[in-house]
Amino acid sequence: MADTKITSPHSQPHCVRIWDLPTRLFHWLLAASVIALVVTAKMGGNAMNWHLQLGHLVLALLIFRLLWGLVGGRWSRFASFLHSPAAMLRYLRGQTRSSDDAGHNPLGALSVFAMLAVLLAQVVSGLLSDDEIAFSGPLTRFVSGDSVAQATSYHASWGQYLLYTLVGLHLLALVVYALRGKRLVAAMITGDKQLQQAQPASRDDARTRLLALVLALVSGAAAWWIQQLGGAF
Repeated sequence: MADTKITSPHSQPHCVRIWDLPTRLFHWLLAASVIALVVTAKMGGNAMNWHLQLGHLVLALLIFRLLWGLVGGRWSRFASFLHSPAAMLRYLRGQTRSSDDAGHNPLGALSVFAMLAVLLAQVVSGLLSDDEIAFSGPLTRFVSGDSVAQATSYHASWGQYLLYTLVGLHLLALVVYALRGKRLVAAMITGDKQLQQAQPASRDDARTRLLALVLALVSGAAAWWIQQLGGAF
């Protein structure tokens, strides 16, 4: 029998911890970093020094998210929102399940994977870029000149516009869900969602937060090591 969502105006909502603290911190740090990256890129000049450092911060955040997607809280794990094409079709037809309101629904999951992929491509292309004036990415010496040129072109042109498009769609989706009474932003702040049907909660205690801290340090060290491959800026 399909696990379809059945709601009743008289049913009592269940307060469930969906987003653990590490996931919430990642989300808001990434959002702030991306905004700062765009601003510093448009300013140019000395602001590019901040742009480069912010790029390495985003790299560390992405590495952390990839690791946390394997061992993090229940609803932060990729396994919880790795939906099949059939599940996507079901959701688009309006045949929702109770779990769709908990973590990432099939459409939201697709946007998460797309955002992570585009951000990773933008960061990697930045590491491979060379403006032939003041900056050469730390990975440029490992690839051919043609590859550097392609990475530079992608990073400075349609790569960033692809990112803008995804961010715009993300914000539009938040507005649409808000109009439908789903407070996604509030849930990413508090970690909790009010659900019509009970769902398993994400583990979010001192042990998981300590694990997240260790992974954050590992991710930061990995980003720092990549930065050092190119020597001093």
